[in-house]
Amino acid sequence: MTDFSSLALAQPILRAVADEGYVSATPIQSMAIPSLLEGHDLLGVAQTGTGKTAAFSLPLLNHLAKNHHKPQRNHPRALILAPTRELAGQIGESLRTYGAHLNLRSTVVFGGTSIRPQIQAMNNGVHALVATPGRLLDLMNQRHVKLDQVEVFILDEADRMLDMGFIRDVRKISALLPKKRQTVLFSATMPKTVQGLADSLLVHPVHVEVAPTATTAERVVQRVLFVPKDKKRALLSELLNDPDIKRVLVFTRTKHGADRVTKHLNREGVHADAIHGNKAQNARLRALKSFRSGQIRALVATDIAARGIDVDGVTHVINFDLPNEPESYVHRIGRTARAGADGVAISFCDHDERAYLRDIEKTIRKNVPVFEDHPFHTPEIASKPGKTKSRPQQPAKRRPRRRNPQRGKGGAPGKAA
Repeated sequence: MTDFSSLALAQPILRAVADEGYVSATPIQSMAIPSLLEGHDLLGVAQTGTGKTAAFSLPLLNHLAKNHHKPQRNHPRALILAPTRELAGQIGESLRTYGAHLNLRSTVVFGGTSIRPQIQAMNNGVHALVATPGRLLDLMNQRHVKLDQVEVFILDEADRMLDMGFIRDVRKISALLPKKRQTVLFSATMPKTVQGLADSLLVHPVHVEVAPTATTAERVVQRVLFVPKDKKRALLSELLNDPDIKRVLVFTRTKHGADRVTKHLNREGVHADAIHGNKAQNARLRALKSFRSGQIRALVATDIAARGIDVDGVTHVINFDLPNEPESYVHRIGRTARAGADGVAISFCDHDERAYLRDIEKTIRKNVPVFEDHPFHTPEIASKPGKTKSRPQQPAKRRPRRRNPQRGKGGAPGKAA
């Protein structure tokens, strides 16, 4: 373990880190920070929950503090691009937290909120700008942001950025940056499209990686439950009778599905809220705040929020719908088992989702154990051709008595083994 005190960070930054109670750097931080402090370009492959935001935020703040001067109107010295509003907001919060003892200005710009305060912030001058691509281009087109003085360019969640169709925007933005700059790219996975983008942006980068591409967090206990589509809500209610599921993220494939699940949970007495692209930004922030504070037990989300939710203490992730992109599964379950904690990922799989499960298992290079001991287990779904033969299935029969699902074969779905 590397102590933060042994890293060549400015004292005000070390003080802010200590204020947050952090002593030892995570592996991605101990590998990335020294290279970034030396000014190298960097390509980082790291899952969510590994501490990568601090891995690039701390060296960035150190650079801005070391070369401090008053920010110029509309000319940021550092640009951080993020794919979602939630992630951009959390990066902005990290900059404020770690820069608490520095005289540095930063701001966050994204769509879904009034552009006027963002224009005012840029007119006042900022050292670091955190942005989503669409709103940044809006501000650039209105001449409220000029990128010719950017010294550090950071692209976070690059694979998600490409998944969401931002590749042209990213290339348009990067083309306007100074050739002489430090560039940092982080991604949870490294498909060819991301590697191609990295090759076009980075110059002799240092490569750091803390987990093999597209693997899932080792501390996450994974289970798949075969269930007909029309029984999923009943199964969700059954699982949430378990008090061990203290703070749960439920993922659906569609926005309307998220709203339906949220209404169902509230009717069942489970305090829940939804977060997705149709929600106004203030409603999304309010839902996140309620989830963090424990006012609601369940947050129901679509994939747009899968990597934008950084909440401590998420005990469980439930994939109410399996994602049709296997990489999204990795991002979803990375919301639990963070900072050394254990976590559980439970996936519902109906007849039409068997192909998605097969793709997920190929991507994560392991079989997801099947949990049968629940009231809606459907052998017909489990035995569909192409099913992973991780272990023999029990013959279809009615059990005279359903065992406690926390003591089922293969490990309970709700508990970490």
